[in-house]
Amino acid sequence: MTKKRSETSQAAHFSTLQKSPTGINGLDEITKGGLPLGRPTLICGSAGCGKTLMSIEYIVRGALQFNEPGVFMAFEEKPEELALNVASLGFDLDQLMADKMVKVDYVHIERSEIEETGEYDLDGLFIRLGYAIDSIGAKRVVLDTIENLFSGLTNESILRAELRRLFQWLKDKGVTAIITGERGDSTLTRQGLEEYVSDCVILLDHRISNQISTRLLRVVKYRGSMHGTNEYPFLIDDEGISVLPVTSLQLNIDVSTETISSGIPSLDRMLGGDGFFKGSSVLVSGTAGTGKTSIAASFAHSTCLDGKKCLYFAFEESPMQILRNMLSVGMDMSKHLKSGLLEFHASRPTMYGLEMHLVAMHKKIKRFKPEVVILDPITNLITVGSVSEVKAMLIRLVDFLQNERITVMFTALALNNTLNEQTDEGISSLVDAWLLIRDIEFNGERNRGMYVMKSRGMGHSNQVREFIITSKGLDLVDVYLGPDGVLTGSARQAHILREQTGIALHGQAVSRKDREISRKRKLLESKIASLQTEFESVEEELNKVYLEEELKNQILETTRLEMLEKRRGVEGNNKQKSPGSKKK
Repeated sequence: MTKKRSETSQAAHFSTLQKSPTGINGLDEITKGGLPLGRPTLICGSAGCGKTLMSIEYIVRGALQFNEPGVFMAFEEKPEELALNVASLGFDLDQLMADKMVKVDYVHIERSEIEETGEYDLDGLFIRLGYAIDSIGAKRVVLDTIENLFSGLTNESILRAELRRLFQWLKDKGVTAIITGERGDSTLTRQGLEEYVSDCVILLDHRISNQISTRLLRVVKYRGSMHGTNEYPFLIDDEGISVLPVTSLQLNIDVSTETISSGIPSLDRMLGGDGFFKGSSVLVSGTAGTGKTSIAASFAHSTCLDGKKCLYFAFEESPMQILRNMLSVGMDMSKHLKSGLLEFHASRPTMYGLEMHLVAMHKKIKRFKPEVVILDPITNLITVGSVSEVKAMLIRLVDFLQNERITVMFTALALNNTLNEQTDEGISSLVDAWLLIRDIEFNGERNRGMYVMKSRGMGHSNQVREFIITSKGLDLVDVYLGPDGVLTGSARQAHILREQTGIALHGQAVSRKDREISRKRKLLESKIASLQTEFESVEEELNKVYLEEELKNQILETTRLEMLEKRRGVEGNNKQKSPGSKKK
Protein backbone atom coordinates (compact mmCIF):
# COMPACT_ATOMS: atom_id res chain seq x y z
CA MET A 1 0.00 0.00 0.00
CA THR A 2 2.84 2.39 0.85
CA LYS A 3 4.59 1.56 -2.39
CA LYS A 4 1.49 2.42 -4.43
CA ARG A 5 1.08 5.74 -2.64
CA SER A 6 4.74 6.53 -3.27
CA GLU A 7 4.39 5.75 -6.96
CA THR A 8 1.25 7.93 -7.19
CA SER A 9 2.99 10.82 -5.46
CA GLN A 10 6.02 10.46 -7.72
CA ALA A 11 3.81 10.40 -10.84
CA ALA A 12 2.00 13.54 -9.70
CA HIS A 13 5.35 15.24 -9.11
CA PHE A 14 6.63 14.49 -12.59
CA SER A 15 3.33 15.40 -14.27
CA THR A 16 3.52 19.02 -13.10
CA LEU A 17 6.50 20.51 -14.88
CA GLN A 18 7.38 23.97 -13.59
CA LYS A 19 7.52 26.66 -16.24
CA SER A 20 9.01 30.10 -16.74
CA PRO A 21 6.44 32.48 -18.29
CA THR A 22 7.79 34.39 -21.25
CA GLY A 23 5.39 37.35 -21.05
CA ILE A 24 5.17 37.24 -24.85
CA ASN A 25 1.57 37.64 -25.97
CA GLY A 26 0.21 34.25 -27.08
CA LEU A 27 3.40 32.21 -26.61
CA ASP A 28 2.57 31.23 -23.03
CA GLU A 29 -0.83 30.02 -24.19
CA ILE A 30 0.72 27.81 -26.86
CA THR A 31 3.33 26.39 -24.46
CA LYS A 32 0.75 25.98 -21.66
CA GLY A 33 2.55 28.33 -19.31
CA GLY A 34 5.96 29.20 -20.73
CA LEU A 35 9.39 27.64 -21.20
CA PRO A 36 10.63 24.72 -19.03
CA LEU A 37 11.96 26.17 -15.78
CA GLY A 38 15.67 25.55 -15.22
CA ARG A 39 16.11 23.86 -18.61
CA PRO A 40 17.52 24.98 -21.97
CA THR A 41 15.27 25.94 -24.88
CA LEU A 42 16.42 26.16 -28.48
CA ILE A 43 15.00 28.86 -30.77
CA CYS A 44 16.10 28.16 -34.33
CA GLY A 45 15.35 29.54 -37.75
CA SER A 46 16.79 31.24 -40.78
CA ALA A 47 18.12 34.81 -40.89
CA GLY A 48 15.53 37.52 -40.26
CA CYS A 49 12.89 35.31 -38.67
CA GLY A 50 13.03 37.02 -35.25
CA LYS A 51 15.23 34.77 -33.05
CA THR A 52 17.16 37.60 -31.39
CA LEU A 53 14.08 39.75 -30.83
CA MET A 54 12.17 36.89 -29.22
CA SER A 55 15.04 35.98 -26.92
CA ILE A 56 15.74 39.58 -25.86
CA GLU A 57 12.03 40.12 -25.20
CA TYR A 58 12.07 37.05 -22.95
CA ILE A 59 14.87 38.67 -20.92
CA VAL A 60 13.26 42.14 -20.81
CA ARG A 61 9.78 40.92 -19.89
CA GLY A 62 11.26 38.67 -17.24
CA ALA A 63 12.83 41.72 -15.61
CA LEU A 64 9.81 44.02 -16.02
CA GLN A 65 6.90 41.67 -15.36
CA PHE A 66 8.30 38.89 -13.18
CA ASN A 67 11.21 40.61 -11.39
CA GLU A 68 13.66 38.00 -12.70
CA PRO A 69 17.11 39.33 -13.69
CA GLY A 70 18.58 38.02 -16.92
CA VAL A 71 21.85 37.73 -18.81
CA PHE A 72 22.03 38.19 -22.55
CA MET A 73 25.31 36.90 -23.98
CA ALA A 74 25.68 38.13 -27.55
CA PHE A 75 28.22 36.87 -30.06
CA GLU A 76 27.17 39.15 -32.93
CA GLU A 77 25.79 42.48 -31.63
CA LYS A 78 27.25 44.90 -29.15
CA PRO A 79 25.21 46.16 -26.14
CA GLU A 80 24.62 49.59 -27.66
CA GLU A 81 23.43 47.99 -30.89
CA LEU A 82 21.03 45.72 -29.02
CA ALA A 83 19.70 48.66 -26.97
CA LEU A 84 19.03 50.61 -30.14
CA ASN A 85 17.32 47.67 -31.82
CA VAL A 86 14.94 46.86 -28.94
CA ALA A 87 14.12 50.56 -28.42
CA SER A 88 11.89 50.22 -31.49
CA LEU A 89 9.85 47.72 -29.47
CA GLY A 90 9.40 50.15 -26.61
CA PHE A 91 12.05 48.61 -24.32
CA ASP A 92 14.63 50.72 -22.47
CA LEU A 93 17.50 48.25 -22.27
CA ASP A 94 19.98 50.85 -20.99
CA GLN A 95 17.78 51.57 -17.95
CA LEU A 96 17.39 47.88 -17.18
CA MET A 97 21.16 47.44 -17.34
CA ALA A 98 21.59 50.46 -15.04
CA ASP A 99 19.12 48.91 -12.59
CA LYS A 100 21.11 45.64 -12.74
CA MET A 101 18.06 43.71 -13.90
CA VAL A 102 19.67 42.88 -17.24
CA LYS A 103 23.31 42.26 -18.10
CA VAL A 104 24.44 42.23 -21.71
CA ASP A 105 27.79 40.55 -22.26
CA TYR A 106 29.25 40.86 -25.73
CA VAL A 107 31.75 38.13 -26.65
CA HIS A 108 33.66 38.84 -29.82
CA ILE A 109 34.84 35.70 -31.60
CA GLU A 110 36.86 35.97 -34.78
CA ARG A 111 37.98 32.55 -35.97
CA SER A 112 40.60 34.02 -38.31
CA GLU A 113 42.39 35.47 -35.29
CA ILE A 114 42.34 32.22 -33.29
CA GLU A 115 45.05 29.61 -33.65
CA GLU A 116 43.87 26.10 -32.80
CA THR A 117 46.39 24.58 -30.37
CA GLY A 118 45.21 21.64 -28.36
CA GLU A 119 41.67 20.55 -27.57
CA TYR A 120 38.77 22.92 -27.89
CA ASP A 121 36.61 23.48 -24.79
CA LEU A 122 34.20 26.01 -23.33
CA ASP A 123 35.69 26.37 -19.87
CA GLY A 124 36.44 30.03 -20.46
CA LEU A 125 32.86 30.67 -21.54
CA PHE A 126 31.54 28.88 -18.46
CA ILE A 127 33.65 31.07 -16.17
CA ARG A 128 32.55 34.28 -17.91
CA LEU A 129 28.89 33.30 -18.07
CA GLY A 130 28.91 32.08 -14.48
CA TYR A 131 30.30 35.42 -13.27
CA ALA A 132 27.61 37.34 -15.23
CA ILE A 133 24.86 35.17 -13.75
CA ASP A 134 26.14 35.49 -10.18
CA SER A 135 26.73 39.25 -10.44
CA ILE A 136 23.00 40.03 -10.76
CA GLY A 137 21.45 36.78 -9.52
CA ALA A 138 20.12 35.98 -12.98
CA LYS A 139 17.26 33.53 -13.45
CA ARG A 140 17.20 33.77 -17.24
CA VAL A 141 20.02 33.39 -19.75
CA VAL A 142 20.24 33.83 -23.52
CA LEU A 143 23.08 32.75 -25.79
CA ASP A 144 22.78 34.40 -29.22
CA THR A 145 23.83 32.67 -31.50
CA ILE A 146 25.48 29.35 -30.78
CA GLU A 147 27.03 28.91 -34.25
CA ASN A 148 29.60 31.60 -33.46
CA LEU A 149 30.99 29.45 -30.65
CA PHE A 150 31.83 26.63 -33.01
CA SER A 151 32.48 28.40 -36.28
CA GLY A 152 35.55 26.95 -37.95
CA LEU A 153 35.67 23.88 -35.67
CA THR A 154 36.24 20.84 -37.85
CA ASN A 155 36.32 18.09 -35.24
CA GLU A 156 32.69 16.97 -35.03
CA SER A 157 33.20 14.72 -31.99
CA ILE A 158 34.62 17.61 -29.95
CA LEU A 159 31.79 19.84 -31.14
CA ARG A 160 29.14 17.37 -30.00
CA ALA A 161 30.84 16.81 -26.67
CA GLU A 162 31.09 20.53 -25.92
CA LEU A 163 27.48 21.11 -26.92
CA ARG A 164 26.37 18.49 -24.42
CA ARG A 165 28.62 20.05 -21.78
CA LEU A 166 27.11 23.49 -22.42
CA PHE A 167 23.52 22.31 -22.09
CA GLN A 168 24.30 20.26 -18.98
CA TRP A 169 26.18 23.19 -17.41
CA LEU A 170 23.13 25.43 -17.89
CA LYS A 171 20.90 22.81 -16.27
CA ASP A 172 23.27 22.44 -13.33
CA LYS A 173 23.31 26.21 -12.92
CA GLY A 174 19.50 26.14 -12.51
CA VAL A 175 18.79 28.93 -14.99
CA THR A 176 16.14 28.95 -17.68
CA ALA A 177 18.15 29.36 -20.85
CA ILE A 178 17.43 30.19 -24.48
CA ILE A 179 19.97 29.26 -27.12
CA THR A 180 19.42 30.63 -30.61
CA GLY A 181 20.66 28.76 -33.65
CA GLU A 182 20.74 29.11 -37.42
CA ARG A 183 18.73 26.60 -39.41
CA GLY A 184 20.62 23.94 -41.34
CA ASP A 185 20.02 22.58 -44.81
CA SER A 186 18.31 19.35 -43.75
CA THR A 187 18.25 19.84 -39.97
CA LEU A 188 16.79 22.38 -37.58
CA THR A 189 20.26 23.72 -36.74
CA ARG A 190 23.66 23.90 -38.41
CA GLN A 191 25.19 21.25 -36.16
CA GLY A 192 22.11 19.02 -36.12
CA LEU A 193 22.58 18.22 -32.42
CA GLU A 194 21.13 21.14 -30.47
CA GLU A 195 17.54 20.07 -31.15
CA TYR A 196 18.19 16.69 -29.54
CA VAL A 197 19.78 17.90 -26.31
CA SER A 198 17.32 20.77 -25.78
CA ASP A 199 14.23 20.19 -23.64
CA CYS A 200 12.16 22.58 -25.76
CA VAL A 201 12.62 23.47 -29.43
CA ILE A 202 10.85 26.41 -31.09
CA LEU A 203 11.18 26.81 -34.84
CA LEU A 204 10.68 30.25 -36.44
CA ASP A 205 10.02 30.60 -40.14
CA HIS A 206 9.75 33.56 -42.48
CA ARG A 207 7.87 32.68 -45.66
CA ILE A 208 7.12 34.61 -48.82
CA SER A 209 3.97 33.59 -50.70
CA ASN A 210 2.56 35.64 -53.58
CA GLN A 211 5.04 38.39 -52.65
CA ILE A 212 3.54 38.58 -49.14
CA SER A 213 5.66 37.74 -46.10
CA THR A 214 4.40 35.79 -43.10
CA ARG A 215 6.28 34.85 -39.92
CA LEU A 216 5.32 31.52 -38.38
CA LEU A 217 6.19 29.76 -35.12
CA ARG A 218 6.04 26.05 -34.28
CA VAL A 219 6.88 24.23 -31.06
CA VAL A 220 8.74 21.22 -32.44
CA LYS A 221 9.11 19.47 -29.10
CA TYR A 222 8.54 20.09 -25.40
CA ARG A 223 9.67 17.42 -22.99
CA GLY A 224 7.27 16.71 -20.15
CA SER A 225 4.51 19.05 -21.24
CA MET A 226 1.57 19.28 -23.60
CA HIS A 227 1.83 22.07 -26.15
CA GLY A 228 0.31 23.40 -29.34
CA THR A 229 1.72 21.55 -32.33
CA ASN A 230 0.43 23.68 -35.20
CA GLU A 231 2.10 26.57 -36.98
CA TYR A 232 1.18 29.90 -35.47
CA PRO A 233 1.62 33.30 -37.14
CA PHE A 234 3.36 35.96 -35.11
CA LEU A 235 3.69 39.69 -35.55
CA ILE A 236 6.59 42.00 -34.72
CA ASP A 237 5.49 45.59 -34.15
CA ASP A 238 6.20 48.53 -31.86
CA GLU A 239 4.88 46.58 -28.85
CA GLY A 240 7.04 43.51 -29.34
CA ILE A 241 6.09 40.04 -30.52
CA SER A 242 2.51 38.78 -30.61
CA VAL A 243 1.74 35.14 -31.32
CA LEU A 244 -1.78 34.07 -32.15
CA PRO A 245 -2.93 30.55 -31.23
CA VAL A 246 -5.11 30.10 -34.28
CA THR A 247 -6.33 26.54 -33.72
CA SER A 248 -10.12 26.34 -33.68
CA LEU A 249 -11.76 26.17 -30.30
CA GLN A 250 -13.88 23.23 -29.29
CA LEU A 251 -17.61 23.72 -29.82
CA ASN A 252 -18.41 23.97 -26.13
CA ILE A 253 -18.57 27.72 -25.56
CA ASP A 254 -21.40 29.38 -23.65
CA VAL A 255 -23.98 31.34 -25.59
CA SER A 256 -26.09 34.36 -24.69
CA THR A 257 -29.80 35.01 -25.12
CA GLU A 258 -29.20 38.76 -24.94
CA THR A 259 -29.84 40.59 -28.20
CA ILE A 260 -28.34 43.64 -29.87
CA SER A 261 -30.15 45.88 -32.36
CA SER A 262 -29.12 45.92 -36.01
CA GLY A 263 -29.77 49.68 -36.15
CA ILE A 264 -32.71 49.16 -38.55
CA PRO A 265 -36.00 48.69 -36.60
CA SER A 266 -37.77 47.03 -39.53
CA LEU A 267 -34.90 44.54 -39.86
CA ASP A 268 -35.10 43.81 -36.13
CA ARG A 269 -38.77 42.93 -36.61
CA MET A 270 -37.88 40.58 -39.46
CA LEU A 271 -35.42 38.86 -37.13
CA GLY A 272 -38.02 38.34 -34.43
CA GLY A 273 -38.17 41.78 -32.84
CA ASP A 274 -34.87 42.48 -31.08
CA GLY A 275 -32.03 42.06 -33.58
CA PHE A 276 -29.08 39.66 -33.40
CA PHE A 277 -27.95 37.49 -30.52
CA LYS A 278 -24.98 38.91 -28.64
CA GLY A 279 -21.81 37.07 -29.61
CA SER A 280 -23.26 35.79 -32.88
CA SER A 281 -21.80 36.16 -36.37
CA VAL A 282 -23.70 37.91 -39.18
CA LEU A 283 -23.06 37.89 -42.93
CA VAL A 284 -24.42 40.61 -45.24
CA SER A 285 -23.86 39.68 -48.86
CA GLY A 286 -24.96 41.20 -52.14
CA THR A 287 -23.79 42.63 -55.43
CA ALA A 288 -21.99 45.96 -55.75
CA GLY A 289 -24.07 48.97 -54.75
CA THR A 290 -26.72 47.10 -52.77
CA GLY A 291 -25.89 48.87 -49.49
CA LYS A 292 -23.77 46.34 -47.59
CA THR A 293 -21.46 48.98 -46.14
CA SER A 294 -24.47 51.13 -45.22
CA ILE A 295 -25.93 48.24 -43.21
CA ALA A 296 -22.59 47.63 -41.49
CA ALA A 297 -22.20 51.34 -40.70
CA SER A 298 -25.77 51.50 -39.38
CA PHE A 299 -24.99 48.57 -37.08
CA ALA A 300 -21.85 50.34 -35.85
CA HIS A 301 -23.76 53.63 -35.41
CA SER A 302 -26.51 51.95 -33.37
CA THR A 303 -23.94 50.14 -31.22
CA CYS A 304 -22.16 53.38 -30.36
CA LEU A 305 -25.45 55.17 -29.64
CA ASP A 306 -26.08 52.47 -27.01
CA GLY A 307 -22.75 53.36 -25.39
CA LYS A 308 -20.94 50.22 -26.60
CA LYS A 309 -17.60 49.96 -28.42
CA CYS A 310 -17.30 49.00 -32.08
CA LEU A 311 -14.15 48.09 -34.02
CA TYR A 312 -14.45 48.55 -37.79
CA PHE A 313 -11.95 46.82 -40.13
CA ALA A 314 -12.23 48.34 -43.62
CA PHE A 315 -10.52 46.61 -46.55
CA GLU A 316 -11.97 48.77 -49.34
CA GLU A 317 -12.65 52.34 -48.16
CA SER A 318 -10.80 54.75 -45.94
CA PRO A 319 -12.43 55.88 -42.67
CA MET A 320 -12.92 59.39 -44.07
CA GLN A 321 -14.78 57.98 -47.07
CA ILE A 322 -17.09 55.96 -44.85
CA LEU A 323 -17.79 58.93 -42.57
CA ARG A 324 -18.53 61.20 -45.55
CA ASN A 325 -20.76 58.66 -47.28
CA MET A 326 -22.79 57.92 -44.17
CA LEU A 327 -23.63 61.60 -43.73
CA SER A 328 -25.71 61.31 -46.91
CA VAL A 329 -27.98 58.77 -45.17
CA GLY A 330 -28.36 60.76 -41.96
CA MET A 331 -25.62 59.13 -39.84
CA ASP A 332 -22.96 61.30 -38.22
CA MET A 333 -20.38 58.77 -37.04
CA SER A 334 -17.57 61.26 -36.40
CA LYS A 335 -18.89 61.91 -32.89
CA HIS A 336 -18.33 58.26 -32.02
CA LEU A 337 -14.69 58.54 -33.09
CA LYS A 338 -14.27 61.55 -30.80
CA SER A 339 -15.93 59.75 -27.88
CA GLY A 340 -13.67 56.72 -28.34
CA LEU A 341 -16.54 54.28 -28.87
CA LEU A 342 -15.69 53.74 -32.54
CA GLU A 343 -12.32 52.81 -33.97
CA PHE A 344 -11.43 52.27 -37.63
CA HIS A 345 -8.57 50.18 -39.02
CA ALA A 346 -8.29 50.48 -42.78
CA SER A 347 -5.74 48.59 -44.89
CA ARG A 348 -5.48 46.85 -48.22
CA PRO A 349 -5.62 43.05 -47.92
CA THR A 350 -2.33 42.79 -49.81
CA MET A 351 -0.56 44.57 -46.95
CA TYR A 352 -0.22 41.26 -45.04
CA GLY A 353 -0.84 37.60 -45.55
CA LEU A 354 -4.04 36.09 -44.19
CA GLU A 355 -2.40 34.86 -41.00
CA MET A 356 -0.82 38.23 -40.35
CA HIS A 357 -4.20 39.92 -40.81
CA LEU A 358 -5.59 37.48 -38.26
CA VAL A 359 -2.79 38.26 -35.79
CA ALA A 360 -3.23 42.01 -36.24
CA MET A 361 -7.01 41.81 -35.76
CA HIS A 362 -6.61 39.54 -32.74
CA LYS A 363 -4.23 42.00 -31.13
CA LYS A 364 -6.39 45.07 -31.82
CA ILE A 365 -9.50 43.32 -30.50
CA LYS A 366 -7.69 42.31 -27.31
CA ARG A 367 -6.53 45.89 -26.79
CA PHE A 368 -9.74 47.78 -27.67
CA LYS A 369 -12.18 45.24 -26.12
CA PRO A 370 -15.15 46.03 -28.39
CA GLU A 371 -18.63 44.52 -28.20
CA VAL A 372 -19.08 44.62 -31.98
CA VAL A 373 -16.53 43.94 -34.75
CA ILE A 374 -17.14 44.64 -38.44
CA LEU A 375 -15.13 43.31 -41.40
CA ASP A 376 -15.98 45.09 -44.66
CA PRO A 377 -15.66 43.29 -47.06
CA ILE A 378 -14.17 39.85 -46.45
CA THR A 379 -14.22 38.91 -50.13
CA ASN A 380 -11.25 41.23 -50.70
CA LEU A 381 -9.17 38.79 -48.67
CA ILE A 382 -9.38 36.33 -51.56
CA THR A 383 -6.70 38.42 -53.25
CA VAL A 384 -4.15 37.15 -50.71
CA GLY A 385 -5.39 33.59 -50.27
CA SER A 386 -7.54 30.84 -51.70
CA VAL A 387 -11.19 30.27 -50.80
CA SER A 388 -10.28 27.46 -48.40
CA GLU A 389 -7.60 29.60 -46.73
CA VAL A 390 -10.02 32.50 -46.25
CA LYS A 391 -12.59 30.12 -44.79
CA ALA A 392 -10.03 28.63 -42.41
CA MET A 393 -9.03 32.12 -41.27
CA LEU A 394 -12.64 33.14 -40.68
CA ILE A 395 -13.35 29.95 -38.71
CA ARG A 396 -10.51 30.88 -36.35
CA LEU A 397 -11.72 34.46 -36.08
CA VAL A 398 -15.35 33.46 -35.44
CA ASP A 399 -14.28 30.97 -32.76
CA PHE A 400 -12.19 33.60 -31.02
CA LEU A 401 -14.94 36.25 -31.14
CA GLN A 402 -17.62 33.83 -29.92
CA ASN A 403 -15.42 32.87 -27.01
CA GLU A 404 -15.09 36.60 -26.17
CA ARG A 405 -18.88 37.18 -26.57
CA ILE A 406 -18.23 39.70 -29.36
CA THR A 407 -20.80 40.16 -32.14
CA VAL A 408 -19.22 40.24 -35.59
CA MET A 409 -20.69 41.37 -38.92
CA PHE A 410 -19.08 40.42 -42.24
CA THR A 411 -19.92 41.97 -45.58
CA ALA A 412 -19.27 39.98 -48.74
CA LEU A 413 -19.47 40.90 -52.41
CA ALA A 414 -21.50 38.44 -54.49
CA LEU A 415 -20.81 38.17 -58.21
CA ASN A 416 -22.25 35.94 -60.88
CA ASN A 417 -19.30 33.64 -61.16
CA THR A 418 -18.47 30.24 -59.76
CA LEU A 419 -15.62 31.34 -57.51
CA ASN A 420 -17.62 33.86 -55.53
CA GLU A 421 -20.67 31.61 -55.33
CA GLN A 422 -18.44 29.04 -53.66
CA THR A 423 -17.07 31.75 -51.38
CA ASP A 424 -20.55 32.83 -50.33
CA GLU A 425 -21.61 29.27 -49.65
CA GLY A 426 -18.46 28.51 -47.71
CA ILE A 427 -18.72 31.60 -45.51
CA SER A 428 -22.48 31.54 -45.07
CA SER A 429 -22.30 28.10 -43.47
CA LEU A 430 -20.13 29.53 -40.67
CA VAL A 431 -22.34 32.40 -39.57
CA ASP A 432 -25.42 32.48 -37.34
CA ALA A 433 -27.39 34.97 -39.46
CA TRP A 434 -27.23 35.62 -43.19
CA LEU A 435 -28.78 38.64 -44.89
CA LEU A 436 -28.82 38.58 -48.67
CA ILE A 437 -29.50 41.71 -50.76
CA ARG A 438 -30.42 41.23 -54.39
CA ASP A 439 -31.11 43.58 -57.28
CA ILE A 440 -34.73 43.59 -58.47
CA GLU A 441 -35.03 45.03 -61.96
CA PHE A 442 -38.56 45.89 -63.11
CA ASN A 443 -40.30 48.65 -65.05
CA GLY A 444 -36.95 50.15 -66.09
CA GLU A 445 -35.72 50.49 -62.50
CA ARG A 446 -33.11 48.85 -60.29
CA ASN A 447 -34.25 48.34 -56.72
CA ARG A 448 -33.05 46.24 -53.78
CA GLY A 449 -34.70 43.30 -52.08
CA MET A 450 -33.55 41.85 -48.74
CA TYR A 451 -33.88 38.21 -47.77
CA VAL A 452 -33.20 36.75 -44.31
CA MET A 453 -31.64 33.52 -45.53
CA LYS A 454 -31.14 32.20 -42.01
CA SER A 455 -31.06 33.34 -38.40
CA ARG A 456 -30.25 30.55 -36.00
CA GLY A 457 -32.43 30.42 -32.91
CA MET A 458 -34.86 33.12 -34.11
CA GLY A 459 -38.32 32.94 -35.63
CA HIS A 460 -37.36 35.19 -38.52
CA SER A 461 -39.52 36.30 -41.43
CA ASN A 462 -39.41 34.35 -44.69
CA GLN A 463 -40.75 37.25 -46.74
CA VAL A 464 -38.88 39.55 -49.09
CA ARG A 465 -38.61 43.21 -48.11
CA GLU A 466 -37.63 46.11 -50.33
CA PHE A 467 -34.48 47.71 -48.91
CA ILE A 468 -34.47 51.47 -49.35
CA ILE A 469 -31.74 54.01 -48.59
CA THR A 470 -32.89 57.57 -47.98
CA SER A 471 -31.44 60.76 -46.56
CA LYS A 472 -33.13 59.86 -43.26
CA GLY A 473 -31.60 56.43 -42.97
CA LEU A 474 -32.23 52.82 -43.96
CA ASP A 475 -35.57 51.06 -43.97
CA LEU A 476 -37.33 47.93 -45.16
CA VAL A 477 -40.82 48.13 -46.70
CA ASP A 478 -43.26 45.47 -47.86
CA VAL A 479 -43.07 44.41 -51.46
CA TYR A 480 -46.23 43.87 -53.52
CA LEU A 481 -47.05 40.93 -55.72
CA GLY A 482 -48.59 42.00 -58.99
CA PRO A 483 -49.55 40.14 -62.14
CA ASP A 484 -45.92 40.23 -63.31
CA GLY A 485 -44.31 39.26 -59.98
CA VAL A 486 -42.75 41.29 -57.19
CA LEU A 487 -43.36 45.04 -57.42
CA THR A 488 -40.80 47.50 -56.10
CA GLY A 489 -39.98 51.18 -56.50
CA SER A 490 -42.35 53.22 -58.68
CA ALA A 491 -44.28 50.08 -59.65
CA ARG A 492 -45.00 49.46 -55.99
CA GLN A 493 -46.03 53.09 -55.51
CA ALA A 494 -48.36 52.92 -58.53
CA HIS A 495 -49.84 49.70 -57.20
CA ILE A 496 -50.37 51.30 -53.80
CA LEU A 497 -52.02 54.33 -55.48
CA ARG A 498 -54.35 52.07 -57.44
CA GLU A 499 -55.23 50.21 -54.28
CA GLN A 500 -55.90 53.47 -52.45
CA THR A 501 -58.06 54.72 -55.38
CA GLY A 502 -59.97 51.45 -55.42
CA ILE A 503 -60.51 51.68 -51.70
CA ALA A 504 -61.83 55.25 -52.08
CA LEU A 505 -64.22 54.26 -54.91
CA HIS A 506 -65.34 51.24 -52.98
CA GLY A 507 -65.95 53.45 -49.99
CA GLN A 508 -68.07 55.82 -52.03
CA ALA A 509 -70.10 52.93 -53.46
CA VAL A 510 -70.64 51.52 -50.04
CA SER A 511 -71.64 54.94 -48.74
CA ARG A 512 -74.19 55.35 -51.57
CA LYS A 513 -75.69 51.97 -50.84
CA ASP A 514 -75.82 52.81 -47.17
CA ARG A 515 -77.78 55.99 -47.92
CA GLU A 516 -80.22 54.08 -50.15
CA ILE A 517 -80.76 51.51 -47.47
CA SER A 518 -81.28 54.30 -44.94
CA ARG A 519 -83.95 55.92 -47.14
CA LYS A 520 -85.75 52.60 -47.63
CA ARG A 521 -85.57 51.95 -43.93
CA LYS A 522 -87.14 55.33 -43.19
CA LEU A 523 -89.91 54.73 -45.81
CA LEU A 524 -90.72 51.35 -44.33
CA GLU A 525 -90.63 52.75 -40.86
CA SER A 526 -93.13 55.49 -41.89
CA LYS A 527 -95.44 52.86 -43.44
CA ILE A 528 -95.20 50.78 -40.32
CA ALA A 529 -96.03 53.85 -38.23
CA SER A 530 -99.10 54.62 -40.46
CA LEU A 531 -100.34 51.06 -40.22
CA GLN A 532 -99.78 51.16 -36.52
CA THR A 533 -101.87 54.32 -36.26
CA GLU A 534 -104.63 52.82 -38.43
CA PHE A 535 -104.59 49.67 -36.35
CA GLU A 536 -104.87 51.69 -33.17
CA SER A 537 -107.88 53.62 -34.64
CA VAL A 538 -109.72 50.41 -35.61
CA GLU A 539 -108.84 48.91 -32.29
CA GLU A 540 -110.15 52.00 -30.51
CA GLU A 541 -113.42 51.90 -32.56
CA LEU A 542 -113.92 48.26 -31.77
CA ASN A 543 -113.24 48.91 -28.15
CA LYS A 544 -115.82 51.75 -28.19
CA VAL A 545 -118.62 49.51 -29.56
CA TYR A 546 -117.66 46.83 -27.09
CA LEU A 547 -117.73 49.29 -24.20
CA GLU A 548 -121.12 50.74 -25.26
CA GLU A 549 -122.63 47.29 -25.53
CA GLU A 550 -121.21 46.37 -22.19
CA LEU A 551 -122.54 49.56 -20.61
CA LYS A 552 -125.94 48.98 -22.16
CA ASN A 553 -126.10 45.46 -20.78
CA GLN A 554 -125.08 46.73 -17.38
CA ILE A 555 -127.92 49.34 -17.41
CA LEU A 556 -130.49 46.75 -18.50
CA GLU A 557 -129.37 44.40 -15.79
CA THR A 558 -129.57 47.11 -13.21
CA THR A 559 -133.08 48.12 -14.37
CA ARG A 560 -134.22 44.51 -14.28
CA LEU A 561 -132.99 44.07 -10.76
CA GLU A 562 -134.67 47.24 -9.62
CA MET A 563 -137.97 46.15 -11.18
CA LEU A 564 -137.66 42.80 -9.49
CA GLU A 565 -137.18 44.45 -6.12
CA LYS A 566 -140.21 46.63 -6.59
CA ARG A 567 -142.44 43.66 -7.42
CA ARG A 568 -141.36 41.88 -4.31
CA GLY A 569 -142.27 44.91 -2.18
CA VAL A 570 -145.84 45.21 -3.60
CA GLU A 571 -146.57 41.55 -3.13
CA GLY A 572 -145.52 41.74 0.50
CA ASN A 573 -147.90 44.58 1.24
CA ASN A 574 -150.81 42.77 -0.35
CA LYS A 575 -150.33 39.74 1.87
CA GLN A 576 -150.51 41.81 5.03
CA LYS A 577 -153.94 43.33 4.10
CA SER A 578 -155.73 40.11 3.24
CA PRO A 579 -159.45 39.55 4.71
CA GLY A 580 -158.60 36.56 6.85
CA SER A 581 -156.61 38.54 9.37
CA LYS A 582 -158.18 39.79 12.74
CA LYS A 583 -157.21 42.60 15.09
CA LYS A 584 -157.07 42.02 18.92
